[in-house]
Amino acid sequence: MKIISYNVNGIRATLGKGLIEWLEDANPDIFCVQEIKATADQIDLLSFQSLGYTSILVNSAQKKGYSGVAIFSKQQPDFYSLGIGNDFFDKEGRVIRADFGDVTVVCVYIPSGTSGDERQALKMDFLKLFTDYLVELRKTRPNLLICGDYNICHKAIDINYPEKHTKMSGFLPEEREWFDQFIDLGFVDTFRVFNQEPNQYSWWSFRSNAREKNLGWRIDYHVVTEQLKDRLKSAAILQEVKFSDHCPVVVEL
Repeated sequence: MKIISYNVNGIRATLGKGLIEWLEDANPDIFCVQEIKATADQIDLLSFQSLGYTSILVNSAQKKGYSGVAIFSKQQPDFYSLGIGNDFFDKEGRVIRADFGDVTVVCVYIPSGTSGDERQALKMDFLKLFTDYLVELRKTRPNLLICGDYNICHKAIDINYPEKHTKMSGFLPEEREWFDQFIDLGFVDTFRVFNQEPNQYSWWSFRSNAREKNLGWRIDYHVVTEQLKDRLKSAAILQEVKFSDHCPVVVEL
């Protein structure tokens, strides 16, 4: 099972840049996207169906042109659900769960806190609610894969010049502490199982030629429960793919 996760920063824009042609070549079994900024009727679903993605799950934000996640899969899920059971965050279209056999894929777009203190506080609220949701889900679905844009760099190795970013949302001590505690609950950062190198980023600012200089952040992850660790085959960051300010991340089970 090959799963690619990608914050597309507007799926209609990436479709116009060649996303389908790239996806045909990449050929994941499951393609999870975040920040789609569209409703299902605004997405060229036929293009995805032409590649064999017979199941298309979309969770759009109520606010137009904002947030939203989707899962495209070649296999029909046995079950799916939208949201985490919190009305405020579910209106922002942040989570889809889909079950494939004994594996549950959760596609998430964790809120950003960059717009100010109020939004940062909401981000921390979401992290607690999302953790509770996953811990409860794990009781009946132990083989979880949680992919998406976490909007957090976990460790200093995951960000350029970490000493310059300690007061910035995405690398705040309390966010990194949440990630530590999350991992300690029995979750695994799949990329770091295979790659311990620095300068491995998945997002770059549009400013100051950050991507060309590789001044990036690793904020996109595939995290699995410990029960799935032995089934990991590979994990990678596809930095050469440039349809968005993020790049895709891939894992194989």
